[in-house]
Amino acid sequence: MQISVVVTATSKAPSFPTFHRLIKNQLQSNPLKHTHNLSFHTDTGISPPAAVKGGPSTVAGGFLSAIERVIDEEDYRRARAEVNRKGIDVEGYSFEGMSVGGHETCVVVPQLKCAFDIGRCPPKAVQQNFLFITHAHLDHIGGLPMYLATRGLYNLKPPTVFVPPCIKDDVRKLLDIHRSMSQVELSLDLVALEIGETYELRNDLVVRPFRTHHVIPSQGYVIYSLRKKLKKQYMHLQGRQIEKLKKSGAQITDTILCPEVAFTGDTASDFYIDPKNADALRAKILIIEATFLDESISVEHAREHGHTHLSEIMEHAQWIRSKAVVLTHFSPRYTLEDIRKGVSKLQSKVPAKVVALTEGFKSIHS
Repeated sequence: MQISVVVTATSKAPSFPTFHRLIKNQLQSNPLKHTHNLSFHTDTGISPPAAVKGGPSTVAGGFLSAIERVIDEEDYRRARAEVNRKGIDVEGYSFEGMSVGGHETCVVVPQLKCAFDIGRCPPKAVQQNFLFITHAHLDHIGGLPMYLATRGLYNLKPPTVFVPPCIKDDVRKLLDIHRSMSQVELSLDLVALEIGETYELRNDLVVRPFRTHHVIPSQGYVIYSLRKKLKKQYMHLQGRQIEKLKKSGAQITDTILCPEVAFTGDTASDFYIDPKNADALRAKILIIEATFLDESISVEHAREHGHTHLSEIMEHAQWIRSKAVVLTHFSPRYTLEDIRKGVSKLQSKVPAKVVALTEGFKSIHS
């Protein structure tokens, strides 16, 4: 932001060095302090009368006042940006995007360079190299052609897109139609990943799908970090002995899979009682759907449509071993206040930190 000081000619106008010394002296005797009274004004200029009235010291004082206003307004803008930001930061990961039931779902994790489902292809998703599609409903997969076309437009490398095996051929046909209509290449590496199959994303990350229960074929995903752990038979050895074994070519460590982030997508609550889903339920961060939050919609209705009611999550809360739970996919009937109530209810049942992705929802006061 530019600050202009207008000085009109006077009988004894100060030279530039004098003006510089005045500011320096003022700063030393009365250093700038942050004020807690945030200004809503955007006009930080100094009016000409204020700039000249009272001589050089007033000019310096007005200049400093303008600097203080700039600092105040910058603090205010940062504070407002934080309030307006709907993303989530938990356990070392950031989560952004939108998940409104029936409208669109796309959850982006920049640290992993991935997106879960693509919704209508929000801008943030375009930069992610890995895309995990849970099922073929349009509010979860509809933005796929746009995602590929936009990456091509910006000369980004073809992404790796994971889909349930049963829809791979249909996805290929869908993309062929768009290629024919738009005469655009739509490059990608399309991977059909079976339940329980492991795929290496990079040398320290792998992904593995798990079974979910929606009204059409679906699957969730767990992303694991890979860690090395010294084998039990070598734990009694000292450093030099371990180093000697290592140099001899002996395999002295085991590779441990640590579940970092799990994403369910749309699913009925049967997901919670499937023993094969234990890794998802103990992931550091568990991202789950909570389509219905109150008694206005019954559990039976939720199950009939392949979704989960908040009361069911609370019922199965004993199985959740995660450090953080991210609630998503709320019905558009709910407000921010409804969602906050739901978060509070679940928080009382689990030791994990419970948060919600609320982009796309409004307050009753808005």
